[in-house]
Amino acid sequence: MELRHLRYFVTLAEELHFGRAAKRLNISQPPLSQQIRNLEEELGAQLFHRTKRKVQLSEAGARFVEEARQVIAHVDRAARVVSRVKDGEVGSLVVGTVTSEKRIVIRCLKEFSKRYPDVHIDLRSLGTAAQLLALHEGRLHVGFLIPPLDDANLAVEIVAREPLVVALPRGHRLAAQQRIPLRALAGESSILMPRALSPGYYDQIVSVCRNAGFSLHMVHQADNIYTALALVAAGLGVSLFPASMQDGKRRDIVFRELRPALPQVECAAVHDPNNRSAVLASFLKVVRSVARGD
Repeated sequence: MELRHLRYFVTLAEELHFGRAAKRLNISQPPLSQQIRNLEEELGAQLFHRTKRKVQLSEAGARFVEEARQVIAHVDRAARVVSRVKDGEVGSLVVGTVTSEKRIVIRCLKEFSKRYPDVHIDLRSLGTAAQLLALHEGRLHVGFLIPPLDDANLAVEIVAREPLVVALPRGHRLAAQQRIPLRALAGESSILMPRALSPGYYDQIVSVCRNAGFSLHMVHQADNIYTALALVAAGLGVSLFPASMQDGKRRDIVFRELRPALPQVECAAVHDPNNRSAVLASFLKVVRSVARGD
């Protein structure tokens, strides 16, 4: 018994007319009649009562048609699931980021969730080294990292650029200025995340300060962005952050622009180009769309 036999049978059961059923099925009437006879022989039961004037379901046919409809519906549903998986509409997506507060990350996740509500998102907070290892081992679909990244086996797509700002405890002597000279941070107690967490970000901050003629006086380290903000709020030092981290609602921290304008911090979506995940392909389309401002 083949699925098409069930479709032929259900169509005839709905039309109760061989000519109309054959037309719906886009076949001629003789093959339809033959297929129905074959099905009845295989089942060992008459499914229809036929006369020259009409076709009626037999008692066996009336019972069988409900079962046949369920089988067809189940197969069609399974086919739709396979199609949606192929198109990246269902499944799981594992995303890594040093900080989930990056605006580009939030926008990408929001837009992707809106377009693909049936994809489960697993967002993980991981440092650069941990993300790169997870990407190579296939435990991560995509990571949001700050370049440069020295890994020729991974695809790196720049998706956002933003300036650096300085975070100061409210009441700090420099907070009255709207734009603070970078050189004014020389000698200030500074808070920075360890280089291992985000080498690209760390190196860029150290480099711009060195180019301005001084080295940061790092007195505290924070293992994540929230800890760094807490240390600033506690008055233990100042810190540099990407501009998207500014929060105007905070009463214990003020954010100020720097002058001269510093090189912008880049954010990249990093993935394994050999990963053929349809969900990853769908997510990357969304990321590129968001990055373009579509």
